[in-house]
Amino acid sequence: MSPPPSRRSPDRPLSEPHPSRLAQDHPRRHEILAAHDAAMRAGEAGYVDPETGLYVLTAAFLDARSTCCDSGCRHCPYLR
Repeated sequence: MSPPPSRRSPDRPLSEPHPSRLAQDHPRRHEILAAHDAAMRAGEAGYVDPETGLYVLTAAFLDARSTCCDSGCRHCPYLR
């Protein structure tokens, strides 16, 4: 049995988090997005957040799960 089709937002690329999860004016936005992009290019499930030191899952990993877990993930591809 195959997983259900992804219901991710068609309005946002996987490289762009929803504004409610990472504001455009966040002081470390550039660093955070660079870490996220590097992890996605490397095919890694996540990266260490430069601000908090926590492990954050990438949008590609979350999209591959095919469903939202309702945990408030920074890069959740399902937020519209």
